[in-house]
Amino acid sequence: MFTEKRSSMLHGVLLIALFSCAAFYIGEAQILKEISFSPMIIGIILGISYAVFCLKKLPETWVPGIQFCSKKILRLGIILYGFRLTFQDVVNVGMAGIAVDSIIVAVTILGGIYIGKLMKMDKDIALLTSIGSGICGAAAVLGAESTIQTKPYKTAVAVATVVIFGTISMFLYPIAYRSGWLDLTPQQMGIFSGATLHEVAHAVGAGNAMGQEISNVSIIVKMIRVMMLVPVLLILGYWVAKKAKSGMNADGSVQKTKVAVPWFAVGFLAVIGFNSFDLLPVPVVDAINYVDTFLLTMAMAALGAETSIDKFKKAGAKPFILAFWLYVWLIFGGYMLAKYLAPIWL
Repeated sequence: MFTEKRSSMLHGVLLIALFSCAAFYIGEAQILKEISFSPMIIGIILGISYAVFCLKKLPETWVPGIQFCSKKILRLGIILYGFRLTFQDVVNVGMAGIAVDSIIVAVTILGGIYIGKLMKMDKDIALLTSIGSGICGAAAVLGAESTIQTKPYKTAVAVATVVIFGTISMFLYPIAYRSGWLDLTPQQMGIFSGATLHEVAHAVGAGNAMGQEISNVSIIVKMIRVMMLVPVLLILGYWVAKKAKSGMNADGSVQKTKVAVPWFAVGFLAVIGFNSFDLLPVPVVDAINYVDTFLLTMAMAALGAETSIDKFKKAGAKPFILAFWLYVWLIFGGYMLAKYLAPIWL
């Protein structure tokens, strides 16, 4: 038998699971499929809608269940995300993709933190926005959120910036390429799009619109960026621990702060390694990926449900201004790297 506390928690989990089901159903709409609007994004929109219109109408005892989804289920979703990747993907694209991705990720994150500091904006939002723009959109934001343990509304703001600018690029890149504005070979275009588009869904959508050759390279380069989430989270965990205020012992010595290792990131890497051996049948991996998307959609919905419009307004326009400058860097910096650096290894 469930205790009353666990029963109430289960109600919160079931509510978020219902939102996830609704997100999958809505995501089947043809117009949303055409623009690669993933269930995860729909999930956070549903969650925010719940926070705005229904939050005060439901029992507070359901809140722990919602928080369980935004924390525990989120970590499980990140770990299972590794089944989308293999280390063979890295070999297939070669040094060109790795070099361009490494520069993009490093400059975007470090540059975003620096610009955020110049703008005197919230440090957590600046960090989450930079990581989301530099690595893999919402999934990277969620991973970083689990490491720094920030407030849900900050995560929602960062995800919003990723969705807006990533969606713009998904439409802009195919138009620019088809119009001949970008003087890039199909392989260079694949590296450019994979290294600069925000979400995996954006890379898939834009790649398919430009042809199979570009799509294949774009998705692999994008997946290499996803793999870079692991070292970034490990460094982030170490950095957070070092920045934590250390107390004083009775003898006056400084207490040492324990480094918080994001074990879910290690699990993510371990799953990639396991998947690289190709031990599971394709249908099983596809099923796992489907379940994983459902879990991540639950996490997004839960984060949205913990958001309030007042806090969203409090963040102001600065996160979107930061995301815009990062977007400019991704387009022009990414183009220069794909045009002049990538050919060295191609």
